[in-house]
Amino acid sequence: MKNILKIITIFLLFFTLNVKALEFDITSKNAILYNLDSNEVLYEKLSDEKVQIASLTKLMTALITVENVDDINRQIIITSEDLRGLTENNLVTAGFTLGQSVTYKDLLYGLLLPSGADAATALSRNVSDTFIDLMNEKAVKLKMNSTHFSNVIGLDDENNYSTAKDLSILYKEVLKSDILKEIITSKEYTTSDGSLTFKSTISRNANKYGIDVHYILGGKTGTTDGAGLCLASIASENEVNYMLITLGAIYDKKAPHHIEDAKVIYDYFIQNYSNQKIVDKTVSYKTLKTKYLKEDKIKLYPKEDIVKYLPNNYDKNDVKYKYDGVEEVDIFTNKKLGELKIYYKDELINTQKVKLNTKIHFDLFKFLKGNIIYILAIITILFIIIKILLRKKSIKK
Repeated sequence: MKNILKIITIFLLFFTLNVKALEFDITSKNAILYNLDSNEVLYEKLSDEKVQIASLTKLMTALITVENVDDINRQIIITSEDLRGLTENNLVTAGFTLGQSVTYKDLLYGLLLPSGADAATALSRNVSDTFIDLMNEKAVKLKMNSTHFSNVIGLDDENNYSTAKDLSILYKEVLKSDILKEIITSKEYTTSDGSLTFKSTISRNANKYGIDVHYILGGKTGTTDGAGLCLASIASENEVNYMLITLGAIYDKKAPHHIEDAKVIYDYFIQNYSNQKIVDKTVSYKTLKTKYLKEDKIKLYPKEDIVKYLPNNYDKNDVKYKYDGVEEVDIFTNKKLGELKIYYKDELINTQKVKLNTKIHFDLFKFLKGNIIYILAIITILFIIIKILLRKKSIKK
């Protein structure tokens, strides 16, 4: 009976800690969550499936823009070409008007905060005649192997698709840009001419429906009939930084299901996981014996603290130290004692050289005490030799 209970416990523990096996009550069809600090995937749901991605397409539109524009404060004029067909197709716009003089920076904010299709078309027209080619070339360079772009807005198109995993690659690249990260994490922005003010779609929807996602720093939303509700977000809580992509949430205009899904996923990990100090440099992992030293023992300590993102109820006994080196220290011991390997479960997480960093002192009394028989034997032999020599000298006289 005890063995059966043990097996059941191990089984349950495995599925509790195996985060990729988690099932959340969400409507998003695809998802991937990263711990950005360790670049570790914490959760996946059909992350390799090719799907429509709506306005998350604009993340690539933004990236191509900043990579090809030297001065984002340079001004351009909004033309009829930038606005053609947007209202007729019921596309979301930032509100730029014909003949308006705006900066690339204004357009980037209009692209990423209210997800303006007008900003996307204006950027692509002014940056390059081969803008979409640049998008696909960048996807190849980033090894987004399951991605293809056919437009800069994110319109439903069988040739405009990606995966949650590929979008995570893109989003990480976008976040490397200081200006794009600044825009994504902004709550509000007023254009350089003062005519328009953009607000974060995530913050607006979260506040409207009373969803507490205070830890979400910012992100990009996307919505089409074919793609459903999509969200690329970053969050930070308890000194842990996260990145989440969710795709294909139910789009019924009753609630922001993509934000609700993000809350479900983020909340689980924020509440159940954290950075754990699994190795403390002030705690000794081994004690070495000494020989003929004033120090009775030498304690060995890790060179540094080691922090790992783990369940709050992780078993400290899963941290193992494997020391390979000198077991006894004397006055002649080399400073290099050996090597330490630290494991969490079966995973090697750290290897370090072990050196003797403590001053050691020879103890003559311990030496004499430990070698009393040999010393007495030597004294006896010397005494006999001296006696023999004195006798020989006496005979000669």
